[in-house]
Amino acid sequence: MIIYNVTTNVEKEIEEDWLIWMKTEHIPKVVKIGKFSHALLTKILIDEEMGGITYSVQYTSPSRDVLANYLNQHTHILKQEVVDKFGDKLVSFRTELEVIDLIENNER
Repeated sequence: MIIYNVTTNVEKEIEEDWLIWMKTEHIPKVVKIGKFSHALLTKILIDEEMGGITYSVQYTSPSRDVLANYLNQHTHILKQEVVDKFGDKLVSFRTELEVIDLIENNER
């Protein structure tokens, strides 16, 4: 299993609009492409030196091949949509993570 993590620092003035857009349009559109089983949207709870508010979206893919297919066929269009909508009011970086093990608490 591969996690495609997109970390984004958003300027405070667009935070609410960006969050609504991410939850109602962007993330559902990415998941609907069919390369990810789900996405997890999180807020990073540390003060960022550069200001703004930082979020992470973690998309879960079954393999690197599936992720590579998504990256080759879809990311350029989706990245451009973000730029067209929010311009330079945010900055993102991406990380590919391989899940080694998942340990669950079965004593709940």
